[in-house]
Amino acid sequence: MNTTVSHLLGRIGRYVFLSAVLGFFAIPLLWLATAPFDSTPKITTSMPDFALDNFRALLDNPYAVESLLNSVWLAGGTAILVVVFAALAAYALSRVRIPGRDALLYGLLLLSSIVTGTATMVPLFELAFRLNLIDSRLGVILIMSGGLLPAAIFILKDFMDSTPTSYEESARVFGASPLQIVRHIVVPVVRPGLATVAVWAVANVWGNFLVPYLLLRSPDKAPAAVIMYTLYTEGGQADLRLLSTFSLLYSLPVVLMFIFVSTRYGFRFHGGIKR
Repeated sequence: MNTTVSHLLGRIGRYVFLSAVLGFFAIPLLWLATAPFDSTPKITTSMPDFALDNFRALLDNPYAVESLLNSVWLAGGTAILVVVFAALAAYALSRVRIPGRDALLYGLLLLSSIVTGTATMVPLFELAFRLNLIDSRLGVILIMSGGLLPAAIFILKDFMDSTPTSYEESARVFGASPLQIVRHIVVPVVRPGLATVAVWAVANVWGNFLVPYLLLRSPDKAPAAVIMYTLYTEGGQADLRLLSTFSLLYSLPVVLMFIFVSTRYGFRFHGGIKR
């Protein structure tokens, strides 16, 4: 009897603890979902009056909606470059036996982890200035792609190593070129890995503030992460009406992308083959 009671109390304690943790993380999300529809949002969570005045006020901001499109361009362009070049590099490193290959790969990954973007911004800014890439979206895309490539290559190489080579050997017998093999055989097999790297790259660029803030001078080119910094009153207080509404719109693309990829691939990977 005592054992049964202890077991029941233990289960109740676990459920209470999990509910408290869930509430701790859910309350900020609940505020984010309700505050944009409240005419006078506050820090505390409350039932909104379901008005759309905040969205109308946000549309009156000349840079808010445009900044979301800028974020799409920067994140999409970076993701495309990272996926394409990382896939080609990972395939070459996986199939070609180069002396010091593993040391080179781990060295690039280590350096990209230790030397952060903040520590390299001065030389990167100087490089962008000499190449006339200041106030250029292309400059931001190239710099962000260069910072993400080492880790992306490292991730995709594991997928490449786990793919069977029998299909590739059969394609070579029929005269397929290396690029044709990569496009028609390797890419369909490692598609879950490419999706993983794409989501990871988009998430990194979407939330990046420092690089576009330093390199982009024109407000009409600034992404959402930078424009969000301007949604404050003249006294320095956050404008909760605009900030909550903009935060909701800012979060939706990444959430929808994650749901789509998770539904399509399930994020259940074993090497390069989905299970």
